[in-house]
Amino acid sequence: MINEADVVIVGTGAAGLFCALNIPDHYKIIMITKKQPEDSDSFLAQGGISVLKDNDDYEAYFEDTLRAGRYQNNKQSVEVLLRSSRSIIDDLVKLGVNFDHVGIDFSYTREGAHSVNRILHHKDVTGKEITEKLLEQVKKKSNITIIPFVTMIDILEENHSCIGVVLKDNEDTIYSISSRTVVWATGGIGGLFEHSTNMNHITGDAIAIAIKHNVELLDMNYVQIHPTTLFSKGKGRSFLISEAVRGEGAILLNAQGERFVDELLPRDVVSAAIFEQMKKDGTDYVSLSMKHIPEEKIKERFPNIYEKCLEEGYDLATDLLPVTPAQHYFMGGVQINVDGETSMKNLFAVGETSCNGVHGANRLASNSLLEALVFSKRAAHVIGETLTNIQLQNTGLAVNCNQYKNTEQLEKEYHKLVWDEISKGSVEYDRLCKHES
Repeated sequence: MINEADVVIVGTGAAGLFCALNIPDHYKIIMITKKQPEDSDSFLAQGGISVLKDNDDYEAYFEDTLRAGRYQNNKQSVEVLLRSSRSIIDDLVKLGVNFDHVGIDFSYTREGAHSVNRILHHKDVTGKEITEKLLEQVKKKSNITIIPFVTMIDILEENHSCIGVVLKDNEDTIYSISSRTVVWATGGIGGLFEHSTNMNHITGDAIAIAIKHNVELLDMNYVQIHPTTLFSKGKGRSFLISEAVRGEGAILLNAQGERFVDELLPRDVVSAAIFEQMKKDGTDYVSLSMKHIPEEKIKERFPNIYEKCLEEGYDLATDLLPVTPAQHYFMGGVQINVDGETSMKNLFAVGETSCNGVHGANRLASNSLLEALVFSKRAAHVIGETLTNIQLQNTGLAVNCNQYKNTEQLEKEYHKLVWDEISKGSVEYDRLCKHES
């Protein structure tokens, strides 16, 4: 059993993996994950990754991001995001990520609230393509060890400095790992909702532990609803119908077969319009139509979505698809600066777990993968520069594991902590996604 490392990264999504790859190779890194390394929401991202097309696009991209975020964004964070985007794409290409092309140029698509086509993609499985390639590279690194089926249940703290993590494995064994630095990359909060596009095991663990240890949080009431998920009466993760589908021309229809909203407005606006339309129609869904789009284009651009819908009995080329909103993304989280630093010394947060205000109150489509990579790379740089000055505290033997014995009760307490914190602010999304108690 490993009991010490230079860095512990909690989570194996795009943010955690990219952070690990950008920390110097001579440091020992442990990555832990609740399930298999592939079981992250990053693998589910369909639409793409935004990028600044050129310098002339800066003002428009900046405005699109702020407008979607209801002008609640941190402008410094947005500037860092946009200015770093092209170099991040260069990094990904060097790591083997294959983006779709038109001839020798990238193929750019458009999604809701973008004023131009600036989104790179790999068919309709962009997140899978990026995260798989990152994971392949991580597995080649001799200094990085991934430990699956392990849950972080606490951190080790000394003088408001993070000195390690407390873990539980599948056999309910409790143990700790001492480390110079800890990085939270635990994803969002979708597992707390009855209807979500997220994987069920992603439940905001880092948020709960942050509350317990008085680590600063930010914008906890900013929870994004995705307008279009495949309607189903069954339980489990909601299947996302990418916003890129509407970006390529799909339209939304009410029960009378009439369009009722501009499909490319920001997600919160479209979600609210769908909710109101369902209320008027007395239905649990509205319809998405791609009938006017050539069948070959649908199959080529959205092969994964096309096949999934076929499995559910719907042919995107000929049928109306029933869709309904579901919880999708968390814009709030553990407060960080643009280098991923939290209010606790030697504790970093990256990806959906974190919040530096870059998204404001509503994330612009396809900015999430970009955000995860931009700020995790910056965090990795700071970690690499400061690790030599941090002394490893060997506290593993001093941890009282008895306090964590009732892990089922602890999990319930953590879930309640997160939900209560979210509910302190506006909960307008609660009308769309019922909290699973």
